[in-house]
Amino acid sequence: MTKVFAIGRGQYENVGDIILRRQLLDWVRPVGELHVYVGASPAGYDEGLGLRPGDHVYRSLRAWYRVALTSAARGRAAYVFKPGEIQLTLVGMKEHLSLLPLLLTLKLRGGAAVRAGVGTRNYAAVPRALMRPSIALSDRTLWRDDATGRYMGTGAVMPDLAFGEGADDAAVARFASPAPERNALVVSMRGEDPARPYPSQAWLDGVRAYAAAHDLEIWAVTQVWTDEERTQRLAADLGGQTLGWDGPTGHDEQERRLRELYSRTAIALSDRLHVVIAAFTEGAVPVGSPVGDSDKVDRHFTTIGIPGVTVSAATDSADELVARLETLAGRRAELFGALLEARRRLRGHRDDIQQVLSGRSPSAPATTEPVAG
Repeated sequence: MTKVFAIGRGQYENVGDIILRRQLLDWVRPVGELHVYVGASPAGYDEGLGLRPGDHVYRSLRAWYRVALTSAARGRAAYVFKPGEIQLTLVGMKEHLSLLPLLLTLKLRGGAAVRAGVGTRNYAAVPRALMRPSIALSDRTLWRDDATGRYMGTGAVMPDLAFGEGADDAAVARFASPAPERNALVVSMRGEDPARPYPSQAWLDGVRAYAAAHDLEIWAVTQVWTDEERTQRLAADLGGQTLGWDGPTGHDEQERRLRELYSRTAIALSDRLHVVIAAFTEGAVPVGSPVGDSDKVDRHFTTIGIPGVTVSAATDSADELVARLETLAGRRAELFGALLEARRRLRGHRDDIQQVLSGRSPSAPATTEPVAG
C-alpha cells in the first residue's frame, strides 16, 4: 500500500490554514495510508483538519521524516506539499530545500510528489531559483493564482482549494438569487500589528449606510485569533455585534460558528482572503477590502473568472463604497456560477492528483490549465 506523507501543521492561529489542508488531505486519503505531521497542535486543530482514526498523526517532524524516507526507499511512498502562501525568502524555502532528499528518493524509487494550491506573497529571484530543484522533482506543480503561475514560469494554475469547501453545489446554485434570510453583513480585518492602518471613516460610514439600507445586522468576526482586538474595535465603531475567538474555543468549533453566521450573510468585507472565500462558499457576496494596495483577494478571484471584487478600505467616499457594494451584490448570478465552474475544475485536479500519487497517470497532465503567458 502507498503511504502518503503530508504536513498538516500550519499557522495555528488561522482557521484558513485548516480549510486548505483539510481539502487537500481529503483529496489524497483515498490513495493510501495517510501520514500527517501536525506538531504541537492546539485544541480543535486536528478535528478541524478532519483527521480520521486510520490516519497516522505525528507530533515530531523528525519521526515523520524518518518514516517518510524509509517508505520512499522501499518504493511505497508519495509526498504532498502543504498548500497555502509561501514567502520567497530563504526562511520561506525551508520545506522546499529540507525535503530534497525525500523528493530525490521518491523519484529514484518510483514514488510521486505533488505541489497543489500554493501561492506566493512576494516575488524574489534568488529564492525562486532555489525552488527549481523541488519543482523539477515534483510530478505536479499547481499554483493557486495566475499571477504566481506567471511569475514562477512553470507548472499550471488551479483555483484555491478553499473554493471547494462550504455549502454543496446544489445550495451554491440557489445562491444565485437573493434570499431574505440573509440578514447579516460581515466585516473582518487584519490586526496582528496594532499599528496596522485602520479603515477610513468613510469606509465605516459606507458600511453602516449599506447595512441600514438593506436592513442587515453588522457583525465583526475573528477567523484568525490575532485579529481579535481589531474585531472588537470594528464592532464598536460600526455599532455591530461580535463573533470573536476566545482562548478555550477550539478551531473546529470556531469554524462551525463562523460558517453558521456566513450561511445567513448577504455580503462579507475583509482584507483576509480566506474570510472572503469561506463566506462566499456559504452564500455571501465576496468583497476584498484592504486598507493598503494589496491585490491578493482580486488575484485569487480573477483566477476563477471573477474580476473586480476589491473595494479599498481607505476610501474617502462613503457614497462610492455603497455604490460599489450595490454593484457587487447585483452580480450574484455571475459570482456563484463562477464558483460552480471553479469546483468543476477542482474536481478535475483532484482526480489527476489521485492518479499521479497512485502511479496511474501519464507524465503529462490532462486536466490542468497551463500557466498564463
